[in-house]
Amino acid sequence: MAFDYKKEYKEFYLPKTKPQMVCIPAMNFIAVRGRGNPNEEEGDYQKALGMLYAVAFTIKMSRRSGHEIEGFFDYVVPPLEGLWQQDAGDADSSSIDYSRKDAFSWISMIRLPDFVTQAEVQWAKAEVVRKKKQEVSRVEWFRYDEGLCVQCMHIGPYDDEPNTVALMEQEMKQNGCALDVCSGRLHHEIYLSDPRRCQPDKLRTVIRHPVKKQQ
Repeated sequence: MAFDYKKEYKEFYLPKTKPQMVCIPAMNFIAVRGRGNPNEEEGDYQKALGMLYAVAFTIKMSRRSGHEIEGFFDYVVPPLEGLWQQDAGDADSSSIDYSRKDAFSWISMIRLPDFVTQAEVQWAKAEVVRKKKQEVSRVEWFRYDEGLCVQCMHIGPYDDEPNTVALMEQEMKQNGCALDVCSGRLHHEIYLSDPRRCQPDKLRTVIRHPVKKQQ
């Protein structure tokens, strides 16, 4: 049976709808960086997702092409994730205005098994170009060390996230912590639902904010 990260690491991918504190270990991803409205049809965000999935599934199906990756095991491609900020360099996540989607800067990413090295990502990118003639040069191997966070399962439209974030901030303060959003630690979302196939009020999104203990 294929290894499923969502099922094996439920504390990271399937949190409760009540905010909770969690310490996230460093993980490896493939990622694409960009800016702009994620809802724009055929926009940069949509193109980034196409690049990510092309590389992700090329790695997953590598054995079928005769390419052997050391330590490989069969796995389910993990869900899409995103790191978000608005007006790049703004360190205050509370300033996010969901009506100003054109001002978003984002890093879209998909988790990699630990056996996938930077060299294997480069191999997969070359395979995508060779077989599909698809431009994937922006895809990068990306390591993210998140550390202490507050997280919660948000159910509903993306634009309603501020309600869940407010509950997360209460939990953070009750645990003696302060928000620690900066250039290396950002508002983080994990998408467990496909918005093309799911009603907005049923969307499941893990929201995660980096925090630090107050002195």
